[in-house]
Amino acid sequence: METFDLENYIAINESTCDYEPGSPERARLIEAIKDARSKVLDIPMIIGGKAFKTDTKKKITPPHDHQHTLGYFYEGSSDHVNKAIKSAMTAKESWAMKSPEDRAQIFLKAADLVSGPYRAKLNAATMLGQSKNVYQAEIDSACEMIDFLRFNVTFMQDIYKVQPFSPEGVKNHIEYRPLEGFVFALTPFNFTAIAGNLPAAPALMGNTVVWKPAFTQIYSANILMEIFREAGLPDGVINMIFVDGPVAGEVIFSHPDFGGIHFTGSTKVFQTIWKTIGENIGRYKSYPRIVGETGGKDFVIAHSSCNIKALSTALVRGAFEYQGQKCSAASRAYIPAELWPEVKDLMAKDLAEIKTGPVEDFTNLINAVIDEKAFDKITSYITKAKKSEEAEVLFGGTFDKSKGYFIQPTVILAKNPKYVTMCEEIFGPVLTIYLYEGSKFEAILGTANTTSPYALTGAVFAEDNNAINLAKKVLYNAAGNFYINDKPTGAVVNQQPFGGARASGTNDKAGSMLNLVRWVSPRVIKENFNPPTDYRYPFMEEK
Repeated sequence: METFDLENYIAINESTCDYEPGSPERARLIEAIKDARSKVLDIPMIIGGKAFKTDTKKKITPPHDHQHTLGYFYEGSSDHVNKAIKSAMTAKESWAMKSPEDRAQIFLKAADLVSGPYRAKLNAATMLGQSKNVYQAEIDSACEMIDFLRFNVTFMQDIYKVQPFSPEGVKNHIEYRPLEGFVFALTPFNFTAIAGNLPAAPALMGNTVVWKPAFTQIYSANILMEIFREAGLPDGVINMIFVDGPVAGEVIFSHPDFGGIHFTGSTKVFQTIWKTIGENIGRYKSYPRIVGETGGKDFVIAHSSCNIKALSTALVRGAFEYQGQKCSAASRAYIPAELWPEVKDLMAKDLAEIKTGPVEDFTNLINAVIDEKAFDKITSYITKAKKSEEAEVLFGGTFDKSKGYFIQPTVILAKNPKYVTMCEEIFGPVLTIYLYEGSKFEAILGTANTTSPYALTGAVFAEDNNAINLAKKVLYNAAGNFYINDKPTGAVVNQQPFGGARASGTNDKAGSMLNLVRWVSPRVIKENFNPPTDYRYPFMEEK
């Protein structure tokens, strides 16, 4: 392997491609989409570098065109989970003993592959498999994935630099060991970059990983695995399995070598996992690390001094980009009643122009939600709101799943600040607005703070500094990522490390050194160059 200077490595954020008509990157992406649609992929599990297929073959279809077949994956069993754990533990010693420079080189090569030859292929897979428009795919599967891989190397370097003081005659050193055991990466459908980072971050720190991607993200996860392997990742360091969650959990959370979980998904699932780990705590060789980012009921609060146009744009983008399927999506908003007529007119104009449809048509901002289960759950809230005396559907409210799982961007006006769509996570293109009397700004801050169990992201729009400072104070624990005069989505690696507390997770801040610290178990080594040779101390001497 070529030499690599870890000490002097500095990462920079990846630049986005614009995909303007006539641009080379647009042409490459269109060709990649055509190529992907022309094939039917056969996607096996990868365990110890070997492909595993089963008799249970499941179809992968685009959410926006569920009659088309992109490929098939093979669902595994508990036997495959055990094989993946065994493979991870077999690879563990040699991987942990590799120098940080050697491990870094592999993931930096993976970043270069995503940035260059795989960019169009990975973006096309994300667009087709997860129904993301070109911009949402670019900032996710290209830029954020590259940033995670490159900045994690910088964060690893920063961690290793933290060393204790050594007085004269003594050398003290912290050795940052990987966890004892394997790490389980349980990843979501909505961000290809999250799916890649959750196994890659622990692996960079010397851990070996069992990775279970969401079934609805396997199409792009397969490309990520291809990239890791081409970059030189040794067999068994990351093992990709396609197993039902409870089946995988039954094996993993009872295994004595379970060392930790890196999770993004629902709050309910995470709480169940935590409870199961607690019940099995006596089985493990070490106390497992539990790192998870879960749900959100993210807010936008407008003050009477706000820029109305900026507010309106933030609501439309924050609530409806990627069909509201971001844990950070704007889901509830509190707006002064006196500002509402103008905000409503601006939103109405934007929503009338927005197009919904397949990702292959680049003029569509809104595409399909991920699958039929999500479609049915989201639309049930809309249907109930249409019948409720406590709510009114102002915009959108229509949906159709005959060809794809399409839901029009929907805005609900709630008469009750505790109406169900102001409180519960929906994970779809539904924004609920509550109007309040502008003079009661502090009271509405309190309402927002206590309405939801989540504390992931939130935004305040105001030009009045006193209002901003008050919001920061009252909402001190209401969001792990807090935005002032900006939408609550779009966190960037190394710029806005991401995560929240309360029911939103452990707030270990993906995109920062804080997350990588969780994947090491430090050992302090003291070397004494002049050890004592007499047990007696000066205070013991007789006068």
